[in-house]
Amino acid sequence: MLKWSLPAAALLGAALFVAPALSTAGVVERAVPVPVPTLDVKPSKGEQVAVLAGGCFWGMEAVFQSVKGVHSVTNGYAGGTAQTATYAQVSTEKTGHAEAVRIAFDPKKVSYGTLLRVYFSVAHDPTQLNRQYPDTGPSYRSAIFPQNAEQRQVAAAYIDQLTKAKAFTKPIVTKLETGNFYPAEAFHQDFFWRNPTYPYIVRYDKPKVAAFRNAYPLLVN
Repeated sequence: MLKWSLPAAALLGAALFVAPALSTAGVVERAVPVPVPTLDVKPSKGEQVAVLAGGCFWGMEAVFQSVKGVHSVTNGYAGGTAQTATYAQVSTEKTGHAEAVRIAFDPKKVSYGTLLRVYFSVAHDPTQLNRQYPDTGPSYRSAIFPQNAEQRQVAAAYIDQLTKAKAFTKPIVTKLETGNFYPAEAFHQDFFWRNPTYPYIVRYDKPKVAAFRNAYPLLVN
């Protein structure tokens, strides 16, 4: 999110300010067509977890909460340390964290590869280095935090597949990283749904969710 756009009241944990909506003119509600991953994580019993970073977590959270088979999505900070995993500190762009989402999902209903497909095609722009649209800085970087060796193999293979397929006109800058995930403050959770008229949500995130629904109707929960 734009650092200056988050109300001071929210930083103090108070009620969020709801500002007038901005126009969505110029925002394309269309996903980038990307191929199905040729390699995927094998389905297993029980819940699996994916951790993905791609700019402001408000929109990322809303997209993946809309995916069938996803049990929960948590906004947070990946990488860095527990001591500096707060919004105020991460916003200094000196902590090494990335705004990210932790996705808990049923692998029998949606695969890790499918989540990566949504991630690359609609949840964010993987060609933007250390930024996403108006947000700049390394905390807004495109990064995947594999939770095991199989996820790392699948993610690396998919980036290679997309690169060879020339799915994007610019190089993919997404990196595979290691690091822990730390949940963000309570006021960041479910922000999209609790603040539907917030300017940033209207301008950048509602079109993103619409693009997902239009491109992947069979995946919508």
